[in-house]
Amino acid sequence: MRRLDEQRGAVSTELVVLAPLLIAFMLFVVFAGRVAQAEGDVANAAHEAARAASLFGVPQAAIDAATETVKANIAEGAVACRHLDVEVDTSDFDAGGQVTVTVSCEAAFGDIAMLSVPGSRTFVATAVEVIDVFRADSGWSPP
Repeated sequence: MRRLDEQRGAVSTELVVLAPLLIAFMLFVVFAGRVAQAEGDVANAAHEAARAASLFGVPQAAIDAATETVKANIAEGAVACRHLDVEVDTSDFDAGGQVTVTVSCEAAFGDIAMLSVPGSRTFVATAVEVIDVFRADSGWSPP
């Protein structure tokens, strides 16, 4: 019986010690997941923009379409960019060529994870889309 009296309250003490560690670990997992989601959102925006740009017959229209597509995708995603930069390479913009879109998004960690984490990170993604060999170069643009 004396052994039981010596152990009384041990579970409570262990819980008080371990609870902050478990909560910190869970918050770290949430933070890592949100960062991964932000990376995915930026990569998805780059891929969608490259696809949109490849559908146009005129380089300037392709650049405009890519920029608008990135802005729309980022607005729908979980990441709020402090600085958003879209670079569209149309140097090989011919039938059978390719268009390359690079998206750079600087986001604050506090905005990403919804936690009071200091600092920021720049997410960068590049996507390349091949331009259809059989498309007409007549200046046609999709509706």
